[in-house]
Amino acid sequence: MITRVEADYLIETAGDPRKVAEVMAGEQSSGTFVSVPGETPELKARAAARVEAVELLGDSDIAALPGARPGERYTRAKVTLSWPFETIGPSLPHLSIVVAGNLFELKDFSGLRLDDIRLPDSFSDAGPGPRFGIEGTRQLTGVEGRPLIGTIVKPSVGLTAEDTADMAQMLAEAGLDFIKDDELQADGPSCPFNDRVDAVMARLRAHAERSGKMVMYAFNLTGTVDEMRRRHDHVLEAGGTCVMACLNAVGLTGFQALADHSQLPVHAHRAGWGALTRHPALGWSFPAWSKLWRLAGADHIHVNGIDNKFCEDNDSVIRSARSCADPVTSSKPAICMPVFSSGQTPAQVPQTYAAVGTPDLIHAAGGGILGHPDGPAAGVAAMRAAWDAVL
Repeated sequence: MITRVEADYLIETAGDPRKVAEVMAGEQSSGTFVSVPGETPELKARAAARVEAVELLGDSDIAALPGARPGERYTRAKVTLSWPFETIGPSLPHLSIVVAGNLFELKDFSGLRLDDIRLPDSFSDAGPGPRFGIEGTRQLTGVEGRPLIGTIVKPSVGLTAEDTADMAQMLAEAGLDFIKDDELQADGPSCPFNDRVDAVMARLRAHAERSGKMVMYAFNLTGTVDEMRRRHDHVLEAGGTCVMACLNAVGLTGFQALADHSQLPVHAHRAGWGALTRHPALGWSFPAWSKLWRLAGADHIHVNGIDNKFCEDNDSVIRSARSCADPVTSSKPAICMPVFSSGQTPAQVPQTYAAVGTPDLIHAAGGGILGHPDGPAAGVAAMRAAWDAVL
């Protein structure tokens, strides 16, 4: 049973990894570069971070990152640190500072990446966790036993509110389960948020009356806390069933405020994620990063896609997707629905299912559906056929 907050790091250093691990622990808890009054052995034993493990992984003769202390050889290692819960408390913003904070700037490291975190049950009160998650999303969409097939409104900008409604109606009639705003579409003068919600929901409500199926549409309400709350309420009043926020833009406190307020599933978009992870010796891994957002209340979260159009390799995508089902704490698993997107077509379906082994996901294809030679309905049918085949 985990009783302390634990974090795994991948480091590279010109120094002794065991000694620089102690530097990490000091920097992120009680210490500084010199002893100071009040920093007693008793205080350190009670409150300081601990080095739990150091595993050597190999050497390099080239530093991965600039600004590090020079050396002839750079050693790579996996380091595990831990902290007592009592010095942190159930706070996600504070947790993010404790496990990351100034570490990335220290000269002792020519590489440092936060790879994973593990939280004790005492951290369960830090956030609401997903209010809807997989089960609630399936109930709202009426989709069972297979993935939700989704798409993104394209073109992402330039459409008016009525243009977007026309697109939503066409996509609903094509048989989609899920539609989302692009992250670039928010509340611009050419397509105001409230006008877009009203126009789209009028079409989707009419479609539901004809077909018996309400298509889930994730409206991008990214903004200030007050703006997001107002926009959420407008979506709810219009009969909508999902809202979307861009995590890095609104921050942990903004997102948690939205999740605490929301009566709808919150679709979490990771726009800007590449800046935190693209260099393998710097930043965060997705499993560590996403645990904070899942505990904060993300019901769905983007994990990129197999053979995607971006730089992320398939192993990383698969690890990210699988991590969505890893419990954050034993009393609050905070399991959410992974969203596969980015250059997706029916061609990626077999490998996607083989990798995750479950249909509990959203498979979103933009051009892969809208750009089908025979039209969007054929694009949806192709995605459905591929999933029917592998299932």
